[in-house]
Amino acid sequence: SMAFFGHAAALSNLDLQALIGAAQSFAGPGILVPTRNAELFRWCLENGLRVVEPMTLMTIGLYNEPVGAYLPSVSY
Repeated sequence: SMAFFGHAAALSNLDLQALIGAAQSFAGPGILVPTRNAELFRWCLENGLRVVEPMTLMTIGLYNEPVGAYLPSVSY
């Protein structure tokens, strides 16, 4: 499901846009969209989604940013 505790991965931003656009609803407070993916973030704002809870990614140790288009989960 498209949710705060769900995640998604796709080959491209267009694929993620299709997943987000096809969602009938978003569970919980919504979905996490990385602001580093400016193209997807801008598309979400242009299509009626709004920022509800800005969050900061924090990690311990080395961090390898995922390659490709993705929506993270708060529980990952």
